[in-house]
Amino acid sequence: MLSKPGLVVAVLLTAALSGCTLPRGAAMQSEILSNANDKTPNFAHYPVDSKLLSELPNWPAGKSGAAKRSWIKGGNGASGQVLAAGDTVSLSIWEGGQNKLLTSEGAPATQIAPTTVANNGQIFVPYVGAVKVSGLSVEAAREKVQQSVEALIPEAQVQLAATPGKGNTVSLIGGVSNPGTIPLVDRSLTVLGAISEAGGAHAAIENPQLRLYRGGKVYETSLQRVLDDPALDAGLRPGDKLMVLKDDRSFLALGASGVEKIIPFPKDHVNALEAVTLAGGISDARANPKGVLILREYPASAVSSDATQGPQNARVVFSMDLTTSEGLFSAQNFEVQPNDLVLATESSLVNTRTILGLFGSTLGLARTADAITN
Repeated sequence: MLSKPGLVVAVLLTAALSGCTLPRGAAMQSEILSNANDKTPNFAHYPVDSKLLSELPNWPAGKSGAAKRSWIKGGNGASGQVLAAGDTVSLSIWEGGQNKLLTSEGAPATQIAPTTVANNGQIFVPYVGAVKVSGLSVEAAREKVQQSVEALIPEAQVQLAATPGKGNTVSLIGGVSNPGTIPLVDRSLTVLGAISEAGGAHAAIENPQLRLYRGGKVYETSLQRVLDDPALDAGLRPGDKLMVLKDDRSFLALGASGVEKIIPFPKDHVNALEAVTLAGGISDARANPKGVLILREYPASAVSSDATQGPQNARVVFSMDLTTSEGLFSAQNFEVQPNDLVLATESSLVNTRTILGLFGSTLGLARTADAITN
């Protein structure tokens, strides 16, 4: 039994605790949602369940959510080189028969000086004139030149070789081991083929993203998505510029979780359970498994009185109960958006444990006081 000094200390401690807020690392769910039922709450609260999940696809993206990205589709182009303006073309002409125009008996073939395909797609062939070759394969261009030469030299045979110019290349401009230009000696070159030729994406880039510049437009997707769907491994065109870059999306983890930090997205889509796991899980000694919250801000234009079309307030708190099968399944299907705040709220038992701990310490102090007094 406590002596009089011990009882005094205990009473004073209990009184002090009843009149203050104990220090802790996170808010409780009841504190965050305290004014959710007010006539004019400053946020909207939605418990995450199967009903909400059926409505969310119709909602606009959050204020900081990833904008919808587009990507090109379609397979690779025709195999082989296709001539374009700026390419260098070399011609060799062989003559048969008695009357020779370009060759002699000792030299049955003549080499025409290399010529560049002009902006209008033409090359100049001696004694023939301009011949348009752009847009043709090497073999088709050779046949076209030979037909033109045969009008003057019936027994002529033409050889044609071409080297891609700057206008017939694609550029790998970052995020690969060997950035630079790749000549399109074969129009079957695809996005993955170009990345492979450039030495692959940097290993240090987590969840690498692709950005393609083509004709004044920008297309984006993730490398993993292209790897998973061969239909997205599109053929490249002259002038394309391709980048591999890091995924700059992230969410913030706070509260009674294993870590409190900004966490980058490790893949294209992260669900709420994965987000909690990435945050180190919820602390057994501190967290309330019935009170995992995700705070998100929407643009004012997204606010709607119809919950099936958008939130009823620009500020939204989604709550999840991880102690039920419905809550777990729903959390697994709830997609986290960039810049979401994932908050593991504090359990109300933390205060009780703190009080009991302090009370235990007080008993120890009281016993010490008794011993000194006696």
